[in-house]
Amino acid sequence: MKNVLIVGSGDVAERALPWLVKRFRVVALVRDPERAQALRALGARAIRGDLDDRRSLRRLAGIADLVLHFAPPPAHGATDRRTAALTAALATRRSLPQRIVYISTTGVYGDCGGAWVDETWPCRAGTARARRRVDAERRLRRLNRTGGPTVSILRAPGIYAGNRLPVARLERGDPVLRPEEDVHTNHIHADDLARLACLALFRGRPCRAYNAVDASDMKMGDYFDFAADLFGMERPPRLTRVELKSALSPMALSFMSESRRLRGERILREFRVTLRYPTVKEGLAAALESSQEGDFTRC
Repeated sequence: MKNVLIVGSGDVAERALPWLVKRFRVVALVRDPERAQALRALGARAIRGDLDDRRSLRRLAGIADLVLHFAPPPAHGATDRRTAALTAALATRRSLPQRIVYISTTGVYGDCGGAWVDETWPCRAGTARARRRVDAERRLRRLNRTGGPTVSILRAPGIYAGNRLPVARLERGDPVLRPEEDVHTNHIHADDLARLACLALFRGRPCRAYNAVDASDMKMGDYFDFAADLFGMERPPRLTRVELKSALSPMALSFMSESRRLRGERILREFRVTLRYPTVKEGLAAALESSQEGDFTRC
C-alpha cells in the first residue's frame, strides 16, 4: 500500500480523506494539535510541521509516494517560499515522491475581459497572491522536467459548499457591480474538487494544468442574486465600480477586477469523470436541502 502525504489539511483535504484512507496510508502535515486530532479520527496519521519553518519539515524526507499539495502560498512576497520549502524537504534523502498534485488558482490567468479561457491561455496574474501561485506552478513543473515526480496542477476558482455559503455577505448587504459593469465568475463545489484531486493521482498527465471548474456561466451579481433568492434573502444592492471603492475593502474589490469564463472540458475528458454538481444551481440547491431550517454556515 502506497503512502499519500497531504499538505494543507483543510476542508478540501478532509473531504478527500474517506476515499483516500480506503486505498492508501495517509499522512497529513498539520500545525495545530486540535487539527491533528480531527484528522486522526478520519483515519490519517498526523505529523506536526510548518511550511514556514523548514526545520520542522525534516520528517517529510522519503515519507510519501504521492503528495496532495493543497497549501496556499504565504500572504506576502513575490514567490511561494512554502512550496520551495516543501520540495526541498521531500528531496532531502534523494527520495522524491512519484507524483505531486497541486491545487492552484484560476487567478493565474488574470483579467481576460470575459473571454472563454482554457488551459492554453497564458498566465498573466494581476494580483500578488496569484503571482505567488504562478511561482509555485513553475517550481513544481521545473521539478517534473528535471527528473522529479509527475506533477499535475488543478486550477480552482471560487470554492463553495454547505459550509462555504455567502450567507453572511448577503446578511451584511455587501454591494455588487451594476450589470453593465459586472464580471464573470467561476465556481467548483468542494466535494467535486476533492474528488478531482484524488483522481489526479491516477489520471493527471505530467506537467499538465487543468481548470477544475464546473459548467456555470454567470456574472458575479447574478450568482449572489440567485443565492439570495434561494435562501429567501434580500438581493445585494448594485453600485457602479466607482461607488464600490468606498463601500468594499481592497481585497473584496480585487475579486471584482477580473472577468473570465473558464472551460473545464479537459479535466472531465482526461479524468473520465462527471461532476456531482455540474453548476452552482445544483450545488446551492443541495446545500439548501441539507440545511436544517435555513441554519447555514456563514462565510
